[in-house]
Order: sequence, then C-alpha cells, then structure tokens
Amino acid sequence: MKVGGKNYRTIWLKEEDPRVICIIDQRHLPHKFLIEELHTTNEVAVAIREMHIRGAGLIGATAAYGMYLATIEAREKKSFSDHLQNSAQLLKSTRPTAVNLEWAVNRMLDAISNVQSVDEKIICAKKAAIAIADEDADHCMNIGLHGVSIIEEISKQKQDETVNILTHCNAGWLAFVDHGSATAPIYEAFARGIKIHVWVDETRPRNQGASLTAWELLNQGVPHTIITDNTGGHLMQHGMVDMVITGADRVTRVGDVANKIGTYLKALAAKDNHIPFYVALPSSTFDWKISDGIKEIQIEERNSDEVKYISGLCDGEIKKILITPENSNAANYGFDVTPARLVTGLITERGVCNATEKGIVDLFPEQK
Repeated sequence: MKVGGKNYRTIWLKEEDPRVICIIDQRHLPHKFLIEELHTTNEVAVAIREMHIRGAGLIGATAAYGMYLATIEAREKKSFSDHLQNSAQLLKSTRPTAVNLEWAVNRMLDAISNVQSVDEKIICAKKAAIAIADEDADHCMNIGLHGVSIIEEISKQKQDETVNILTHCNAGWLAFVDHGSATAPIYEAFARGIKIHVWVDETRPRNQGASLTAWELLNQGVPHTIITDNTGGHLMQHGMVDMVITGADRVTRVGDVANKIGTYLKALAAKDNHIPFYVALPSSTFDWKISDGIKEIQIEERNSDEVKYISGLCDGEIKKILITPENSNAANYGFDVTPARLVTGLITERGVCNATEKGIVDLFPEQK
C-alpha cells in the first residue's frame, strides 16, 4: 500500500544486506513513520512481544523471518538444531493468541528439515520466509476480490448511495504484509469507484483503530470517521451502519472468532440491529485443531499500564500520560471470542463461507 505516494510492505529484507529485516515500527504511528532494522532472533522476538509490529498475518511473517535469522545464528552455535528449536520456542511464546505465529514457525521448521547442509538450510529458510510473506500478501489481495462483492451488493440495494462500513481495531495492511484482511474489500471497493465511508473504532487500550486504521485510510484517500469504541451500537440503531467487517487472530474449525477485545460486543449489536457481521481472514488464521473458541483459545493478558496510560503527540513529542488513579488496579485482556452464531460469513482467500464447520470445510476440503 502507499505511504506518501510510495508503495510499501510492512516487512522486507534490506536490499544492501539481506541478513537484516526491515519493519515499519508501528509504535510511532500515526505521528512518525519510522523504519526499524532487526538483526537477531531476540530483536525479532522483542518486536513481536512489544508490538513494534502486530496483526495476525504480520506476526506470522515476522516470525518466519526470525527463523531465517535463527539459521544464520545457528551456524556459529555448538548445536545448530538446539539453537533452532530454542529460537522457535522463543518466538512462539511472544504472542499466544494469534495462531499465525505458531503456524509460521512450524512451517519454517518443516522447510528447514528438508535439506542437510547448514548453507542449504540458510538458503531454504530465506526462501521459505519470503514465500510466507508473499503468500500473505496474495491471500489478502484475494480476500479483497471476494469481499468486494458483498459491498457491491449493498451499494446496489442502496441505489449507489454511500455504503457505511464499521471496523474494529486494525485489520489493515499494517496488520499483514500488504492489503490487509478487513480492509482489503474496502480498498478494492474504493478502487472500483463504489461510494464508501468507514466508521473507525478507536479500539482501546492501544487505539489501533484511531492511530493505525485511520492513518491507513487517510493515506489511501478513503473517507472515514473515527469514533469511540462504544459508539457503534448507537450508529447501528439509527441506520448509520450497513455492514461490519473485522479481522481475526484465530478462528476455530466451527467458526468461533478470536479478535481484538470489544469485537464480541460489536457482533451482539449487529445481530440485534439485523446488520451483517463479516470476518475477513487468510486460511493461516484458522486453528483446525479446536472447536470451542471460548473454552480452548488462550486469551492474552497484557500489561495493565496499557489501560492506565495513553500515548499521544504533545508539543511535537510522543508522550505517555497517566489517565487513571495511580494506585488503581487495571485488567487488560487483549482479545475476546465471538461465537460463530453471531458471524454472518467468513471472507477468505478462497471465497466467502458460512461460519459453520460445514461451510468452512466445504471451502477447505483438505481439512476434512
């Protein structure tokens, strides 16, 4: 996607030195656009854990590149395989909810195991990491091509009046390698000249909607309005929302959706107001092993300071401000689970399906 008229992905290998990973450091957005260089597996782990990067697809791609760095580091270690396994466990432990992380690390380990020499393993790891990143971008592009038909149909029903779309958190290109999941149909609709407007949830406590989704849409020229997290239900009651699209960090084989905290409440409000609620995801976000999202998906609990402090631009500098009583306790659950019964449909790189085991497996028959 574009930043200041120039095309960027969210992660790439440095052209001058392909042993260095480049990322857009999202902690500084929307106020500063900074590129961070990652040189070691430990630096990759910190970038994932401390949310220099975030979003299911990008977490997976970053972990894949981290495993590539691990093979380079392992050349100098006493045991190549031990360092590789330790690096894999380090990366897997950084963010427990997004299934793309474990999926990418395991895929890298499988690829590396297919060759013998150390040099071959390094070459293989590099190719596999690039393939995972390219695949993520391609899948998101196809999500846009499949999802745009939903927006087109609503536009026809409204006789080409503006289609109002509500989003939650950031499932844009910043959360993936390119295009995004929930935003991919939005960008495709905008490119086709369909009149759209996006309601952007601020998404407390880290405000990824207000800081990231809004910044993305602004750079692409898509009409949008930032709202507080609790405004969505009011807008739905007054006919100001035509559809909801969110992303996902893990989806069970029966269609339960783990996504940023607050998604469940949006789904409930949409159901009560007869508004379609769609979830966009690449197939790497499915967890084929589990069937009960509420019982089986581990929900990440993050530092309470993210709730107690807010960051923003003040006198030209990004500063943290305490907004609660200093000694009050705060709880910070990063995600919630939306039961499949509240999801109108899942938008994937293969098409749109019902949020049921049959609907999902019909689209992905290899998972039967």
